[in-house]
Formats: sequence, structure tokens, C-alpha cells
Amino acid sequence: MRYVAGLDGGGTKTAVTVAEEGGAVVHSFVAGPLNLNGQDEASVRSTLQGICEEVASVCFGGLETCAVMAVGAAGISNPTVSGRLTDGLRQGGYAGELVLVGDHETALWGAHEGPHGMILIAGTGSIAYGRNAEGLVHRAGGFGHLIDDEGSGYSIGRDLLSAVVRSSDGREAPTAVTELVYARLGVSTVQEIVGFVYAKERNKADIAALAPVLSAACDAGDAVALRIAERNAQALVETASAVAERLGLAEGGELALLGSVLLQSRQVRAAFEAGMAARHPRLRCIDARRDAAHGAMLLALAELG
Repeated sequence: MRYVAGLDGGGTKTAVTVAEEGGAVVHSFVAGPLNLNGQDEASVRSTLQGICEEVASVCFGGLETCAVMAVGAAGISNPTVSGRLTDGLRQGGYAGELVLVGDHETALWGAHEGPHGMILIAGTGSIAYGRNAEGLVHRAGGFGHLIDDEGSGYSIGRDLLSAVVRSSDGREAPTAVTELVYARLGVSTVQEIVGFVYAKERNKADIAALAPVLSAACDAGDAVALRIAERNAQALVETASAVAERLGLAEGGELALLGSVLLQSRQVRAAFEAGMAARHPRLRCIDARRDAAHGAMLLALAELG
């Protein structure tokens, strides 16, 4: 009996799915993070060692019976990142075939239970990606928070912070966003907001963590918040449309929606779906059928078979 394993490596955790060569899932588990661009070497190796040990424990015959391991992770196209990942797995005892791809690739496989279709991810960052039946691929967005990631949690968090300071100096009308952001951060002045934003230890995830504030402000009927939701939804419409049109899937294709913004912000999702329906009435927005770890496993199976 041969086995395959699929890994979805993220900044907070790594989800792993192990299956027999016939496709039956035998085990799923969660390991530590695989933030290969910023995580220290020792913790990366510890995470990979633990993954190898657990995969070995569920494969009858041990780790050598795992024929293919597929890994989806951010930044995998960087040779340094892929090299660290490969070295860590080899040192953990894995000697089989390795398939290393971006996390958007494994998300696509999971969302559509196969290699074809389109996804839109709006979490901390944002990206649209797809592959048509002819094998043509295209991505839009995903170029980082400094120049891109429109419609993401970071984009929304930044817009909320901007609304607070603009309202304080009269460029924006008074808004419920101010008190909601203050409460979320445990502050009471614009000066404290500035201190929070420009602290040396601040990162994009801290800004993105403010995004849930938008829903509460929208529920209160706040005009500023509603404009922020609409603006970010339309940015996501542009990103998804670029992929659908380039791949010829705008008329009848399926777009799977992933990420915390689209799954948790009712107002952004509703505005996005309305915008897509107006632009591409025959395109269907769906929820992902499977997660990215399952998608990585399916990719490994395809490589095996």
C-alpha cells in the first residue's frame, strides 16, 4: 500500500491530510506554522520533523510508504524558501517525491476538488487565481499590502483607521467606526491610534485584525462603513473579473470564495456577489468544496497516478 500527504502551510498552523493511493483519507491533523519567510530555522525544522513523525505513524509500513507529499505555502517560488522546506522534510526522514506549489494552487484543487476552476481569496491579503479546461492559468492580485491586496482584511483595516483620523480632523463625517476601533484597540485618542500603527513591531496581520469592526459599523447603518464595504467589494470584483475574463470563464464558470473577509463579512460578500452578478450574470459564486490541505492531497494523488 502506498500513501500520499497534502500539506497546507500557513503562518499560524499547518493542516495535513494523509490518504491511501486509492484516495481514501486515513488521517488529518494540524501541526505548527510554516511561515518560511519569517520563521526561525529551529521552529521550521521542529514543525517538519513532527509532521514526518505523524505521517509515518499512520502509514502502514512507515514514512517510506508515503510516495508523494504535496505542499502548498506562501512564497514557495523563492528558491530559499523551497530549499528550506525540502531540507527540513529530508532531515525529518521523508525520501519520497515532493511537489511544492503556492498555497493558491492547493486552495484551487481543494475548492473545486480538481485542477480546474477559479478561486478568490480575501483574507489578510487578496488574490484571484484560476485554470481552465485547456490548462491556461491566470492570477490577479496578491502582490502584497504595500502595492496591492485590495479588498483584503489589511485593506479594510487600513480604511477603518483612515476613517478614524479623517473624521477626527473634519475631512470625514462623524462615524461609528471611531468608537468601535477605539474599543477594539483599547485606546481613546487619535494620537494612540498613530502610535499603534507606526510601532516598530506592527505588521500587516495586526491591521487586518481590525476588519471585523466593519460588520458592526455596517449593521449600525454607518455611512462611512458602508462606503468602505462597497469600495473593497468592488476592488474584489475587479480582481476576480480579471481572471474570469482572461480564462474565458466569465460566462458559466464557477468562482469559489475563500478567506475571512468573504466568509465572515456579510456586507462585503453581498456587495461583491451583487457586483459580480451585474458584470457576469452567468458566473456562479460558490463556497469551497474542500480545504487546501485536501487539495494538496488531491494534487499528490494526481502526481502519483
